[in-house]
Amino acid sequence: MSTGFSRRATISVCSLCMAGALALAPAAAATGGGGEPAPPAPRAAVPQPSLLYGSGVQVRPRAGAPETPQLSALSWLVADADSGDVLAADGAHRKLPPASTLKTLFALTVLPTLPATQQHKVSYQELADVGEGSSLVGVEEGHTYQVADLWRGVFLSSGNDAVHVLAALDGGVDTTVARMQTKARTLGAMDTHVISPDGYDSPGQVSSAFDLAVFGRAGLHNPDFARYCSTAQAQFPGEGWPFAIENTNRLLTGEDGVAPYPGIIGIKNGYTSNAGNTLVAAARRGGRTLVVTVMNPQEGGGLAVYEEARQLLDWGFAAAGRVDPVGSLDGLRTTPEPTHSAIPVAAATSPAPDDDTDWTRTATIAGIVILGAAGVTLALRGKGGKDTGSGSGSGSGSGTRA
Repeated sequence: MSTGFSRRATISVCSLCMAGALALAPAAAATGGGGEPAPPAPRAAVPQPSLLYGSGVQVRPRAGAPETPQLSALSWLVADADSGDVLAADGAHRKLPPASTLKTLFALTVLPTLPATQQHKVSYQELADVGEGSSLVGVEEGHTYQVADLWRGVFLSSGNDAVHVLAALDGGVDTTVARMQTKARTLGAMDTHVISPDGYDSPGQVSSAFDLAVFGRAGLHNPDFARYCSTAQAQFPGEGWPFAIENTNRLLTGEDGVAPYPGIIGIKNGYTSNAGNTLVAAARRGGRTLVVTVMNPQEGGGLAVYEEARQLLDWGFAAAGRVDPVGSLDGLRTTPEPTHSAIPVAAATSPAPDDDTDWTRTATIAGIVILGAAGVTLALRGKGGKDTGSGSGSGSGSGTRA
């Protein structure tokens, strides 16, 4: 018995099914599980203009935000080390002598080029240009050191002698200075002008609270940098036997009556008669890492730099979620940040894999296609076994390709 359907009618049914599926797909995508229009997807947050070139304390408090501390430093900054958001600052881009905090940039530049286990015998020429009155770890001419020993001398004892030997291994002081300058610009540190790789007072050598925070944050992404800057005590090779050295960062060691900071990671302190006391410090608490810079406190003596850094860290942790950023440590980069701890805004606002919207769209289109296939099967069934088999094969093949 024939149903009276022709092949032309069959093709028409298929065409209508496909057209209906295409026409209804946008509507299915726009409806939720209850059939109501889905709300528009949230937009990525638009960063507010940077305030980091403004004068005075810069902060964007929300309701309930703690008061920023009153500090005597010529400039300071506190930032979230994960996101790069600057939470507050004063004179962030003020150009000042950095002292030994510039060794952070030296380490970022040279650490990746020298194997830690490399052995090197020190020559007289490598120590000849170390500045008078420099801080020293005790590198001796004619002695053989591992590169790792020299890095401990840099980070713990702030040894300019170790810096000059490592610079010699890197191609010489002039080459290293040029590479440091290039590295600073790549990181978006535009205030820094390098004259000496160790931070020794030199006319025209400057950096800023912003740039030093950039260097400190970048250093935390380097496992060797992070390990060295957080080491409190170590042994350094001496004449006949090693001797103990200790980190000069009092927030890390708790020396000279400075209480160790809870969750302190370390990084680098510095002092010269021209720069005063400077410090880049980082600490972690409650899943957040903060980095702070303090440059040349004007009150409180030589240990004030640690207490002012402590106040900034305390404030930064207390201000979590209660302030909007006043700028970003990534704001002036010439290349993208290679490592991100936080989820990008776009990814965070995308629908989850089990979102009802995706399921509704898929189920709607699939239902239309199934109904269409059923119609075709019924139409062809009356044409006899041969036509039914042919139509079933074509329909199955089409479904697989789709």
